[in-house]
Amino acid sequence: MTSELALQLFSEMLKTGLLVCAPLLGITLVAGLLVSILQVVTQVQDASLAFIPKMVVFVIAALVLGPWMLRKLVAFAQAMLAHAGSLH
Repeated sequence: MTSELALQLFSEMLKTGLLVCAPLLGITLVAGLLVSILQVVTQVQDASLAFIPKMVVFVIAALVLGPWMLRKLVAFAQAMLAHAGSLH
């Protein structure tokens, strides 16, 4: 295995990981921001009020985006296994 191929495979791994994680992180970030704005406006500073909505949004987003994320990960794994035969 050459260093160029190793860097290319590592780069693809990082891109795939970022692509799979980014939607969930972004949705959770927006939900947290909205809850924080609501807490500032209402002056209610309860820790569970910040945590529970983010978890609910995260679970719903994971259920909705799960099949797409799984397809991306399976495609990546298949591509890596196809390359594994040519590596030595």
